[in-house]
Amino acid sequence: MSKAIYVATTEPNSGKSIVSLGLMHLALGKTAKVGYFRPIINDYGPGEKDNHINTVISYFGIQMEYNEAYACTRSEVIHNHNQNKSYETTDKIIEKYKAIESRFDFILVEGTDFSGEGSIIEWDNNVEIAKNLGIPVILLASGVGKTLEELVDNLYLAYDSFNNKGVEVLMVIGNKVEPKNVNLVTNGLLKALPDDILVGTIPLNPTLGNPTMKEIVNELKGEVLFGHEYLNNQVSNFSVGAMQLRNYLTHFKDHGLVITPGDRSDIILGALQANLSSNYPTASGMVLTGGLIPEDPVIQLIEGLSEIVPIISVQGGTFKIANKVGAIRPKIYAENKQKIEASILDFTRFVPVNALAERLITFEANGITPRMFQYNLLKRAKGAKKHIVLPEGTDERILRATKELIDADAVKITLLGDSEEIKAKARQLDLSINFEKIDIIDPVHSKYFEDYVNTLYELRKHKNVDKAMASDLMADISYFGTMMVYKGDADGMVSGAVHTTQHTIRPALQLIKTKANVSIVSSVFFMCLEDRVSVYGDCAINPNPDAEQLAEIAITSAATSLAFGIEPKIAMLSYSSGTSGSGEDVERVRQATKYVKERAPYLKVEGPIQYDAAVDKSVGKTKMPDSEVAGQASVFIFPDLNTGNNTYKAVQRETKALAIGPIIQGLNKPVNDLSRGSTVNDIFNTVIITAIQAQVG
Repeated sequence: MSKAIYVATTEPNSGKSIVSLGLMHLALGKTAKVGYFRPIINDYGPGEKDNHINTVISYFGIQMEYNEAYACTRSEVIHNHNQNKSYETTDKIIEKYKAIESRFDFILVEGTDFSGEGSIIEWDNNVEIAKNLGIPVILLASGVGKTLEELVDNLYLAYDSFNNKGVEVLMVIGNKVEPKNVNLVTNGLLKALPDDILVGTIPLNPTLGNPTMKEIVNELKGEVLFGHEYLNNQVSNFSVGAMQLRNYLTHFKDHGLVITPGDRSDIILGALQANLSSNYPTASGMVLTGGLIPEDPVIQLIEGLSEIVPIISVQGGTFKIANKVGAIRPKIYAENKQKIEASILDFTRFVPVNALAERLITFEANGITPRMFQYNLLKRAKGAKKHIVLPEGTDERILRATKELIDADAVKITLLGDSEEIKAKARQLDLSINFEKIDIIDPVHSKYFEDYVNTLYELRKHKNVDKAMASDLMADISYFGTMMVYKGDADGMVSGAVHTTQHTIRPALQLIKTKANVSIVSSVFFMCLEDRVSVYGDCAINPNPDAEQLAEIAITSAATSLAFGIEPKIAMLSYSSGTSGSGEDVERVRQATKYVKERAPYLKVEGPIQYDAAVDKSVGKTKMPDSEVAGQASVFIFPDLNTGNNTYKAVQRETKALAIGPIIQGLNKPVNDLSRGSTVNDIFNTVIITAIQAQVG
């Protein structure tokens, strides 16, 4: 059984971060606890940290201290080597690795970078580290500047070196390959290597090769004058503003960096205005050279602009600064989620992840962790892409979530609203959404409108709805979106980022209605805690359910839980456990538990039970020693909305848990409500859940 994998490269600047980030994403979707370890890092000054470690630990929320994630610095390794004490390096690496091994189900070990002093001994170091730790290896090399034969030979020699030392090589990866040569490289590697070696070929991604404004600021030691919030803007090109404005504007390119002396107010203001103009490309930032700061009237004018890209002031002449910018080698760092997500996406698309996972992780962890849960959700959604309508098409969070969903290729999206307004909003937010993959429908002017009005009239005329009323209602985005789902023109709907729960749910109750065996619509939250995912219901819809309604909520919640891969063990919550308490509220829960056992005898259910007895094994054993649920509940049914809503919010805030929901259950087709305080991540997850609900039916 392999408990770890070692990522090794043959050279500097191979793009090892893409593989490490992709592997972390893959591993966290397959097992409960994943650690990260770098045997050797560069030397850093006071307050500085290794960027690889910082990025992985921060982005994936790995429960490790920085000092636990590495063993030795480069200078220590060189010193030991020169003193013929390399065994001390090996001993320290093994010691540090073993110190964290027992805490994690799987560990990603990332080899050295071949940069700086001592790189000549790094190859042997990587082979020896992998051998001494007893873990298999993934090898990669860059295709930049190499012929096909050179790249294939490079990777074969690397494979041969590890193999001769008795180190198992699982996969070799050709990285940064020209897109047109991907198949050529893949076939070349497959031909050269043994049949049991997996092969991946990742094409060169310009997005990952572009520096951000933050990297430029750090490299030039610049002072940020404006636009701190946009320092993650990526720079795809740069130009020097030395000519007159009318001539310079012809050189203005999309996502470009403007480099100009700080006293060229004409270039500065002209470039900022061009950035705001729909007739010119979008700028990423501006560098003012010579240590010159614009005069106060110009500063005041800039401060009054509606949108300002990062503007930084640096020492040094324009020519010197331009050369420095051109020499910057971009990195992937924790705050730049765009690059991290692009790296993960490239790894997932161009590496045989399923075959790798089968060889990489040969065991199953108990339970399901939040990372496993989210990974599995996305995988399921992508397995049978569903069509989800988002009525609030101009909301910033909706647009940002739409971009992430489309980039992940997880669902088909329809946005409701005016097409030009939506696209203008995306441009304002600098969101490069591929609108060719998105449908935008303006309800009143759509081809569906008259048909939808007639359908609504037929469905609601018994409620005294006439044609005029039906037309007015169908102009409302919630009714229009719900009708899309009812008519089968969409598989599900997610709304509520701007509108109330009632505004979202009422049309669904009137048009889609409840399933045949369901008398009450309810909701659940998936609570992604540190080491498990629990189901909370009902925390959003029903204020004071009676015993029969509580029982139905429990049975429906158990079905939802099972549909999403969580074994339902139902805790019917109250302020007492078992037979110890009495009172109207306790009796209602006791009666509800009885109904569940009668109507769904196959379910594991306990009630009334207190929360601590439901989640804590020691407490559960003390209070209810014979229970199949006590101490291990996964589905929690709250006695009323007041208790449920407050509890989920308290748990969410105090434990930093991710709460996905509310997920509406009981409808014939999925319609889900968002909180008006929803984040982009909340919307993304809710859409994925809705898509899976549509798959399940």
